[in-house]
Amino acid sequence: MRTWIRSGTVIDPANEICSQRDLLIENGKIARVLPGGMAEVPQEGEFVIDAAGRVVCPGFVDIHMHEDPVGEDGKIVLDEDKAIFCAMLRMGVTTAIGGNCGSNACDPARYLDMADRDGTPVHVGLLSGHNYLRAKAGCTDKYAPAGAEQIAAIGQETRKALEAGCVGVSYGIRYAPGMRLEEMLVSAGACAEAGKLAAAHIRSDAAEVFASAEEFLELGRRLGVRLQVSHIGSMAGFGQMKEFLERVGRARAQGLDVACDCYPYDAFCTEIGSTTYDEGWMERYGCGYEAVEACEGRYKGQRLTKETFEELRREHPEYLTVCYVMNSRDVEMALQALDVMLGSDGILDGGQGHPRAAGAFPRLIASYVRAGKLSLYDAVRKMTAAPADRLGLKEKGRLSVGADADIVIFDAQTIQDHATFAQPLLPPSGIDMVLIGGEIAARNGKIVNGRLGRSIRR
Repeated sequence: MRTWIRSGTVIDPANEICSQRDLLIENGKIARVLPGGMAEVPQEGEFVIDAAGRVVCPGFVDIHMHEDPVGEDGKIVLDEDKAIFCAMLRMGVTTAIGGNCGSNACDPARYLDMADRDGTPVHVGLLSGHNYLRAKAGCTDKYAPAGAEQIAAIGQETRKALEAGCVGVSYGIRYAPGMRLEEMLVSAGACAEAGKLAAAHIRSDAAEVFASAEEFLELGRRLGVRLQVSHIGSMAGFGQMKEFLERVGRARAQGLDVACDCYPYDAFCTEIGSTTYDEGWMERYGCGYEAVEACEGRYKGQRLTKETFEELRREHPEYLTVCYVMNSRDVEMALQALDVMLGSDGILDGGQGHPRAAGAFPRLIASYVRAGKLSLYDAVRKMTAAPADRLGLKEKGRLSVGADADIVIFDAQTIQDHATFAQPLLPPSGIDMVLIGGEIAARNGKIVNGRLGRSIRR
């Protein structure tokens, strides 16, 4: 069946389009892009979507999120009320990149195979998580450096993952303080050879962010690998953002291929047992225990005290928390920067977590575009063409003839995120339709077909 999307305002920064156009979809691909007003009349039996008064743009590409777990039945857990991929679809994301911060839910090649076998709510790509492979190689002490044999094993497994289609490598240096440059060089070298991306949650944040960034940039200097600095709002969002962006800009001017992503919130989310909360964290952030809120468990929704913080860290280190310490102006500065794209950093544990998992993309339009902090065209670019190009996904993030027909149709005046820290999975409003491969996957915040996604391999 041929499908027309008629009379919408098409915003397609990859092709420098921002005007009324009509789109024809055939066999899951964009077949025609015509001037608005139906230059070609639909034939009998063809499906027509009237997008008058709406924005039509490529499906959003989330360059940084954390994938759903795998259940005991060997399938990706896709409970519609709890799964992050379902939340992604409802907010207009059609391609989501997991495996970030060095972590994978399981062997990445196996995960991609599961996505193809069973279908997923959105297309799923993965980075090969260095921390995951580090543990697989026997380096289970996150504070200890990897040995020579372990480093060799990490390099071998990284190459396998890249050959299986992973879009790059990710590092969670913060979460494995024993990690050293020499071990990163091995996996980053494999990434450079394959022409793929190396992303990192760098070693530290706040006042320590500059030295941490320099450590990661050294991979680019030595290997020429493309670099992505992850969620910079939660790394340099404590008064360091202006200088941080200037330093990244200078590195780019000196020939390094480096970019960043950020989410539009001023609180971060991580497990209470993570190294983020190792000794010295309150001094680094200039806060007390009350800055931390439990996302799950008996203290869910409560700000913590010394006693409850220590109890949860000891008894439930896997529980997610939110920490309200970031500078909102720094986050704005990051998202307004030309070379910073949107990445949700969405993570959920049984449906609990941070609202960015269900609200980051509509929030950029509602809180930045309508507030006059960013143009709609630039916002769409940060959510489509910029991440797709960064990942080397030539058929995503654009509405070119021959590109995949992954499309979002929304009302720019009413699109709004509703997810909160108390209810992190509330769907947004103002998104009329999300299409994946030319088929309707979600309509008005409700999932219509949650199995249209497949693996993204490169």
